[in-house]
Amino acid sequence: MNSTLLIRPSRDEDLPAITALYGHHVQHGTGTFETEPPSETEMAARRADVLRKGLPWLVAERAGRVLGFAYGNWFKPRPAYRYSVEDSIYIAPDALGQGMGRALLAELLVQLEQRGIRKVMAVIGDSANAGSIGLHTALGFEHVGTVRSCGWKFGRWLDIVLMEKTLGWGDRTPPEPPCA
Repeated sequence: MNSTLLIRPSRDEDLPAITALYGHHVQHGTGTFETEPPSETEMAARRADVLRKGLPWLVAERAGRVLGFAYGNWFKPRPAYRYSVEDSIYIAPDALGQGMGRALLAELLVQLEQRGIRKVMAVIGDSANAGSIGLHTALGFEHVGTVRSCGWKFGRWLDIVLMEKTLGWGDRTPPEPPCA
């Protein structure tokens, strides 16, 4: 059995695994503030929206099993934000601490930069989310703020931690056009 980690573009047939993985995080974690797991149909629509914008949705696969996914989506829908994305990354609970998150996020950053993205934001649910904060810090994200007690989940208030990373040409005049 091959134990090599493969980071690749997601495919339609990955949707059941993506939906189950994300559903676990919705039901048991504070990295997302969703409180009801979305259906596979909803996850398919979300993925299609990201891909339609020309942005990447990646999966981490080992031995034929999807163990994580990551994607970038516009930070805000207005045209002025067209060079800025928010990243999302989720790893299967039994695959945490194996470098999968780092491999996924590193490849996502490469692909976002290739698409002309300048700024990547991490909006991390729960200021106690040391894994996600540590991952983003290790890949060069800087802490830019904390919004205190803005989400209510599992009977308690949760913060969000805002982090950012500048890619490519930084503050120079952007090439036109970026992703569609």
